[in-house]
Amino acid sequence: MLARLNRIVRSDDYRSIVRSGRRASTPHVVVYMRTGLAERPARVGFIVSKAVGNAVRRNLVRRRFKAAVSVLVADVAPGTDIVIRALPAAAQASWATLNTEITQVLRKGMARA
Repeated sequence: MLARLNRIVRSDDYRSIVRSGRRASTPHVVVYMRTGLAERPARVGFIVSKAVGNAVRRNLVRRRFKAAVSVLVADVAPGTDIVIRALPAAAQASWATLNTEITQVLRKGMARA
């Protein structure tokens, strides 16, 4: 589970990160990253829309995202904001596939920063 300090909770923050952040996509996820103030810890948010499936399927996908990111958040530079959006194909993706895609995208994004 992500600590409260590592979560994006305001809709304005989601909106601004999606609009102004760098974007990387895979067959199952789209990741938006934006660097900001180094005084605060890295923050992560998740968008899993109804297009992914019913509530049970959406929550399963969200839990898989959180598990994948909880291991990586310590390696993310302070002040970085990350929003991970699930594509409809994520509903049928395995845990290993989602974990691999998120890990690759975040590591690639951290290398650029």
